[in-house]
Amino acid sequence: MKKTTLSIAIGLLLVANTGVAKPRTMTLEQRLEMLENRLEAAENRATQAENKVQQLQVQQAAEIKEIKDAQGNTPVNGQQPASEIANNASKPTLTLSGYGDIKFYGDVEFNMDAESKHGVLAATNGNFKPDNSNEQWNLNGRILLGFDGTRQLGDGYYAGFSAQPLGDMEGVVNIDDAVFFFGRQDDWKVKVGRFEAYDMFPLNQDTFVEHSGNTANDLYDDGSGYIYMMKEGRGRSDAGGNFLMSKQLDNWYFELNTLFEDGTSLYSENDGQHSYHGRAMEQQKNVIYMRPVIAYSQDEITVSAAMESNVVDKAYGYTDSNGKFIDQSDRTGYGLTFTWNGQKTDPENGVVVNLNTAYLDANNEKDFTAAVNALWRNFELGYVYAHNTIDDYAGLIKHDDDDWIYNEGTYDIHTIHASYLIPNVMNMKNFNIYLGAYYSMINSDNGNADGYTENDDRYGARIRFKYYF
Repeated sequence: MKKTTLSIAIGLLLVANTGVAKPRTMTLEQRLEMLENRLEAAENRATQAENKVQQLQVQQAAEIKEIKDAQGNTPVNGQQPASEIANNASKPTLTLSGYGDIKFYGDVEFNMDAESKHGVLAATNGNFKPDNSNEQWNLNGRILLGFDGTRQLGDGYYAGFSAQPLGDMEGVVNIDDAVFFFGRQDDWKVKVGRFEAYDMFPLNQDTFVEHSGNTANDLYDDGSGYIYMMKEGRGRSDAGGNFLMSKQLDNWYFELNTLFEDGTSLYSENDGQHSYHGRAMEQQKNVIYMRPVIAYSQDEITVSAAMESNVVDKAYGYTDSNGKFIDQSDRTGYGLTFTWNGQKTDPENGVVVNLNTAYLDANNEKDFTAAVNALWRNFELGYVYAHNTIDDYAGLIKHDDDDWIYNEGTYDIHTIHASYLIPNVMNMKNFNIYLGAYYSMINSDNGNADGYTENDDRYGARIRFKYYF
């Protein structure tokens, strides 16, 4: 009985142990199996994610190529589906045409000036010289906004435009440049619109040089000293436009600028009339200035030669007492410039030197100008000499044509100008201050008994604030 009971007890214990052990062993296997399943699922998800990333990269590359090749409007902040555009109608969007690169820029230029007033200088009688020779102070300037667009093709051909509206302190909005151009890189180019052609009389760091004739438009102050600078046919006219063709051939540069304009706009306007040599101008036709330029550059040296001439006969003039029209539109000028630019090889300590000369053969007038200027680091110094000969001034001057240097109607102008640059104001690379000054001496004493012997000096100083953005 005891053995039977003991045997039964041992059997039950073994059965119990086996039953307990079996469930524990199966739970472990299940857990391992679950871990394996989770690991496999994670690997599958990683593979799927990698495939999606690759698909997105391919899709993004395709979209970028599509945007670059697009010919329609492309929003700057990304492409939006049509359904979203209707929902986001209140959100502003800047769009580009897709035809090329667009650049927006500008510069601020404001001046504080102190200068002397000046009167008539060319006449040989003191009655022409007013008494308003006192000093004056002035605050002037403008803000320029520039918009340039260029489309460049792979074979070197390109086309583009430039528009530069100006807003000045008097509340007037004008245009500096408005030009369309096309051509081939480092080869040929065509420009049409409002702009300035090649500069044949560079003044280096030109901050403040005030005299008659320093640009082509409306600054020929009749009867005042005219400093001819080969700019009458250069362009940026208020009464016409330019058509320019240029060619680059190795070190040689060729340019032909054609200026169409109302020729009387060259002269200053008084009481609604443009006057020249004391007579009101009558316009009959527009002038056409032809201005060819040839320049050779190698290393630091550039040599340029040019001429400009009005090719339209009897474009403007005056009617004499006999009712005959007198042509005064015949004007031909010549210029030669030599430039040494040491900053090409030494930007910090290089010296920039310009030697300029120009000669104008005009109706009843001949003008010769020569200048030298140099820029080192931030300091510029220059000198301009001008000799004017007026054969006839409202019938009051009758110059001896055999004496170009002396006699009635001749005078000399000596101008010294200087400029200093204060760069990076407040550590801003785009904010500079310029200090400029000039002193101009006009001498009409030629030793003749009826000559005008009084000198008239002009002078001025300027502080210019220049900010680029």
